Amino acid sequence: MKDGWSRPMADRPEAPAPGAIVVFDGVCALCNGWVDFLLARDARGRYRFAAMQSPAGRALLARHGLDPDDPASFLLLDEAGAHTDSDAIVRALAGLGGPWRAAVLARLLPRRLRDVLYRALARRRYRWFGRRDACRVPDPAQRHRFVE
Repeated sequence: MKDGWSRPMADRPEAPAPGAIVVFDGVCALCNGWVDFLLARDARGRYRFAAMQSPAGRALLARHGLDPDDPASFLLLDEAGAHTDSDAIVRALAGLGGPWRAAVLARLLPRRLRDVLYRALARRRYRWFGRRDACRVPDPAQRHRFVE
């Protein structure tokens, strides 16, 4: 990305720092499942979440060159910068620690191929997994993990 955050891959640590933010599509059933997956496995509370449809999510997307009105990717912001598509998924999984660090093996596949697969899924996510009428409302125990 040309956002001033990018560094060569060798300089990037694998795990996000505390306070990493995942910007996700709040009306996408698959994306909400991804948030549930991360919440259930992120025992250290490293990730916070912002729906793309929220003012904070829209601002973060725009700041990093993504169109908030055409959400084709989710965004992971961590100490190493802004990450999208398959790189964001790999970093988020690796950031969970433990056996999830093995997700970095996905980088054995060329990024171009990983991203083609990611974008194919992203384009069909509503059709295959469904769409909610409104954005997710976090339960009170999880509210502190969401950026509004």
